[in-house]
Amino acid sequence: MEISQILINHMIEPIGFQLNDLRIDFKIQADTFMPVKKQLTIWTTDKTLPVYQTEELPYQENYFNVALNLTSRTRYQIEISLLDEDQIITTAQTFFETGKMHETFTAKWIANEDKNIQNTLFKKEISLNKPVETARLYMTGLGLYETYIDGQKVGDEYLTPGITAYDQWVQVQTYDITTAFTQIDRTHELLISTADGWYKGNYGFEGGQENIYGDWQKAIAEYHITYKDGTTERIITDASWQTTSGKITKSAIYYGEDLDDQITLEHWQPVVVLEEETNILQDRLSLPIKVKEYLPVQLIIETPAQEQVLDFGQNQAGWLAFYNREPKGTKLVFQVGEILQEGNFYRDNLRDARAAFVYISDGEEKWVRPHFTYYGYRYVKIEGNTRPLQANDYKAANIYSDMRLTGSIETENPKVNRLFQNVIWGQKSNFFDVPTDCPQRDERLGWTGDAEVFSNTAAFNMDVFAFFKKYAKDIAVEQKQLDGLVPMYAPSMGNHDGGAAVWGDAATIIPWNMYQVYGDTAILKQNYPEMKAWVDYIGRKTENKNLWTGTFQFGDWLALDGENPALPTGKTDEDFIASVYYYYSSQIVAETAKLLNHIEDAKNYAMLAKQIKETIKKEYITETGRLAIDTQTAYALALHFDLIPENQIERVVSDLVIRLNKDNDHLKTGFVGTPFICQVLSKYGQHKLATKIFLQEDFPSWLYAVDLGATTIWERWNSVEPDGSMNTEGMNSLNHYSIGAIMEWGYKYLLGLCDHTVGYKEIVFSPHFDYRLKHVNGHFDTPYGEFAVNYQIEATIDHTIKLNLQVPFGITTHVDLPRAENVAIQVNDQLYQGG
Repeated sequence: MEISQILINHMIEPIGFQLNDLRIDFKIQADTFMPVKKQLTIWTTDKTLPVYQTEELPYQENYFNVALNLTSRTRYQIEISLLDEDQIITTAQTFFETGKMHETFTAKWIANEDKNIQNTLFKKEISLNKPVETARLYMTGLGLYETYIDGQKVGDEYLTPGITAYDQWVQVQTYDITTAFTQIDRTHELLISTADGWYKGNYGFEGGQENIYGDWQKAIAEYHITYKDGTTERIITDASWQTTSGKITKSAIYYGEDLDDQITLEHWQPVVVLEEETNILQDRLSLPIKVKEYLPVQLIIETPAQEQVLDFGQNQAGWLAFYNREPKGTKLVFQVGEILQEGNFYRDNLRDARAAFVYISDGEEKWVRPHFTYYGYRYVKIEGNTRPLQANDYKAANIYSDMRLTGSIETENPKVNRLFQNVIWGQKSNFFDVPTDCPQRDERLGWTGDAEVFSNTAAFNMDVFAFFKKYAKDIAVEQKQLDGLVPMYAPSMGNHDGGAAVWGDAATIIPWNMYQVYGDTAILKQNYPEMKAWVDYIGRKTENKNLWTGTFQFGDWLALDGENPALPTGKTDEDFIASVYYYYSSQIVAETAKLLNHIEDAKNYAMLAKQIKETIKKEYITETGRLAIDTQTAYALALHFDLIPENQIERVVSDLVIRLNKDNDHLKTGFVGTPFICQVLSKYGQHKLATKIFLQEDFPSWLYAVDLGATTIWERWNSVEPDGSMNTEGMNSLNHYSIGAIMEWGYKYLLGLCDHTVGYKEIVFSPHFDYRLKHVNGHFDTPYGEFAVNYQIEATIDHTIKLNLQVPFGITTHVDLPRAENVAIQVNDQLYQGG
């Protein structure tokens, strides 16, 4: 028996994060199930006396909620012990470290007097004449920054400080820089490099605008040094720093970057000290954006148009890194695209995003990369090189927020496997501090609707609690300014359009989904006022007290059943969709209020939800159980959100099946219906039909894109036409993730994780077998540990099923095997035989 992982607020050894509602989770690996007691002890660095010690946890719990008044800039050591009676079986240690918390900055914001500089550098030289015990850097910069000590980049994250509504809150990063000062009696150079980023550069919907949050690149930093003799020193940004323009001549998120390595850094001058408030500075919530892997070149192509193109074999987000071998003065131009057309390079679907990297060589052989932008691409066109291209000189850096992969599904069908890989690659490409819609064109915004419909799938694939807690705050920050309205995307970049169903309901549904998966109420506590504010906003805006009518709606976005193909909202009644989500959000707020002990709120919102539900039923469902809206999405919503009386469910399911038969058993759903259509079919006895729809390969279907070579999820069902030509619609991304929400159905009904209690303390394991997918293998890393499944339907007359389960310590599993008569089950290496 051992403790395999300890998480602090769902992170591994966090430094400088906001640690409100401190929670410590752990996982146990054991060969046998035995009752053990669990104990937590916390020390500060000196480890003289514990600052916190718990009573023993009961057997079934695997987390501690810690009530501890934390001190700023302090490292806390954690030890968890497992005990049998009073004997310690095993222990595990880890740590976390606080940032500045509410401590006021003594440093000043510094800038260059020229606001038009594209890459502002700040420099200071220091001398340390005593051995250093520890050193920390607390800093941020706007728009984006990187910081260096003696020419070495500090930290392994990029595009800091991330994206927020910078006029409301700016995140501070904490770095352990002790190893940078191992040498004494020498001069050290501190350097900060900034660029426009999301803060100042051209950004926003339809190409965006400049200077949304400010017009001056700036930085603020404190270097805290503790010497081995116990003395301390603090070095801050102030008037003693110098500044100049750097080698990046232009940089922006959509534009890309121009880097001239021939430029010499000179003309240093005193900084401008900005007398600006620092009260918007906060310890970070954002997970670091990191290079998660490098992809090698798969193919070097000479196109029919005589272009040189690198194919990395995978659509993804990040940047190109290359080894420079070019002579001084050589100008290299790199352009990116998602697809080839007639064998040639293509980038028209990027719209106004220039999305290029231009590099002028200084003649030195070295690895080169962009610094303050990123790209969505599979293909790279190269111009200007004087030497033949060598594959080993290029690599694609895949970067995204630092989340652990937690789930996977594999079958014997390679196309299905490719689809599920595409879903995960879509998530990797778009979970980029906020959940963006796409990573390539002139948009890349934190669209609320995409995030909401995909949030459950996201939580199967990766550990996303911390990621969504930050994004939930982004939404709440906007709502505070907008009287409860949820904008179309967050941060809103000054665009306050919004207030639509499904998209706006991200304010309630995302926090609720995260609580259901991880069992942590912290995100509900953080967002509860704004969850209420959203439901209250609907109540003020609707024309009907208990239905949501009379306001702008996206409908079932990009559905295929609309009477006018030019309108992307689909055929499902927009007021019906809006009212269903009004009901569901009211219900969530009622349940959240109950959890957080807001008794009156719980009563009021429960009554509101009940009234909305009854009104929906009267308006849209006849006494005989006929749904007034005959669309796939309408049936899916009515069944998924339990709007149908029990005695009428069979009728509604039958009508859905008839509707699908009329549609040739193919999808017509858009953003709203797609996540639920297969789930309700499998739940209500139509798994065979759900599997048929899932496995369709002609348009419209999930595997249609796979057959056409997709390596991520497309925005449209027909983003690419059957002949391989791009759909000419202006809105056409090949790297959207929302319709990849089908993977939730895969986890639930193929892998078998059909239902669970809050935090996965109990699981209903019920795979729905189908001979067309006779071998399924996968896992989900629950808050208790990895739940792994592997089954094979044998090619025998009686179709014997061999099923292997690995159940983590502390989870109760209820096994229900529909349509399975001959099953051999092995659970944690113990065999059970029977029908």
